[in-house]
Amino acid sequence: MKKLKLGFPKGSLQDSTIDLFKKAGIRINVSSRSYYPISDDDELEIMLVRSQEMARYVQDGFFDAGLTGYDWICESGAKVKEICELNYAKSGFRPVRWVLAVPEDSKIKSIKDLQGKRVATELVNYTKKYFAKNKVKADIEFSWGATEAKAGKLVDAIVELTETGSSLRANKLRIVDEMLISTTRFITNIETLNDNWKKEKIESMAMLLKGALAAEGMVGLKMNVPLESLEKVTTVLPSLKKPTISQLSDKNWCALEGILEEKTVKKIIPALKRAGATGIIEYPLNKIIY
Repeated sequence: MKKLKLGFPKGSLQDSTIDLFKKAGIRINVSSRSYYPISDDDELEIMLVRSQEMARYVQDGFFDAGLTGYDWICESGAKVKEICELNYAKSGFRPVRWVLAVPEDSKIKSIKDLQGKRVATELVNYTKKYFAKNKVKADIEFSWGATEAKAGKLVDAIVELTETGSSLRANKLRIVDEMLISTTRFITNIETLNDNWKKEKIESMAMLLKGALAAEGMVGLKMNVPLESLEKVTTVLPSLKKPTISQLSDKNWCALEGILEEKTVKKIIPALKRAGATGIIEYPLNKIIY
C-alpha cells in the first residue's frame, strides 16, 4: 500500500490539530508513550515532531508533508511548498503574534531604543533579521523558556508569542512592536509533488481540512414554510448564500435550507417561527467545501 509520510505537530498545536483532523473525517489516536500516532486512514504514516523542526524535516524529505506555523517556516528558512493556510492555533481560531515586549515601567518606547541592548527570544533568526531591517544592533539571545520572567531582569526586552496578550499583561509587560503574525500552514516537500498519487492525496487532505475550518461556528437550518410566508421568512434568514428552496408534496408549502453562524441561531429561530416557518431543525456541520 502506498503511504504518505505526514509530520504531525507535537506540543501546543497537537490537540487542536487532532480535533481539526477529526472534523475533516480523519481520526488520529496519540499515545503518551509513542511518537507514532495511529490513524483510521491506512495511507498515512504519521510521526510527531515539534513545530519548530517541521519545515526542515519536510524540506529534507523525511516527511512528504507536515503542519507547522508560518513563524517556524520563516525561522528555519526551509524551502518548502505551502499547500494552504489553516487559521487555527492552540486555543482558538485566530492568528498568533510574535511581539516585542518590555516591562510596563521601562523607558523603552520603540525598537530604536534597543540599540546595544539585550533581547531574549526563541525566534532568534527572524528576530535578528527584523532588527537588522530596522537598523538596530542588539544582542539577540536564545531563550530556553520562562522568557517573560527575564524581561527587565536578565534582558532588556523579549520577543514572545502571544494569542490574546493575557499572559503578557499578567507579567506586567507592555508590547512595543508587533513583529510577525503567524497561522498554521500545511506544507509539503517540493519534490513530493512530482508523485501524482501523493500530490492528489495532499490536495484532498487540504480540501477536507479547509472545509472543516470553514464549518467552524456554522450550523445548518431546515424548515417548512407556507408559500404565503416565504418572502417574510427569507428576509429573516441570513443564509451563507441564498437558501435552498424545495417544493413539498403540498403545493402550498416549501422547504428551506441554509447555513448560518451558530451564534445567530438563538436570535433568529423565534423570528422565523413568528414569520411562519415550522418544523425548524438545526444541525451541526463538520465540513463546508466551497
